[in-house]
Amino acid sequence: QVQLVESGGGLVQPGGSLRLSCAASGFTMDYYAIGWFRQAPGKGREGLACISTLDGNTYYADTVKDRFTISRDGAKNTVYLQMNALKPEDTAVYYCAANYGGLGLLEHMYDYWGQGIQVTVSS
Repeated sequence: QVQLVESGGGLVQPGGSLRLSCAASGFTMDYYAIGWFRQAPGKGREGLACISTLDGNTYYADTVKDRFTISRDGAKNTVYLQMNALKPEDTAVYYCAANYGGLGLLEHMYDYWGQGIQVTVSS
């Protein structure tokens, strides 16, 4: 059974950092692109960053490229999203997703989704 599980979310003060993890089970991430998305209350789902687990190439949305870093650990079948200089507007439910194909941040490209994890940035 294919499963993606996010962890590492929570409450952080503005300017702080969090590292989200996306652990895969039921399949190996090889040849998949893994993406991170988020959805704030009342808004649509927004693509943030993605990584090719084959060659490590990455792609970022302009809104986060200077603050967020996506990385992978093939041995652990896990992808990470390091988030720095967090702002209140980063508050959202964060999702990871996998697609058997190329890099991109369009929802319809992705075949498997995690259940999401809450990130709240507040003082």
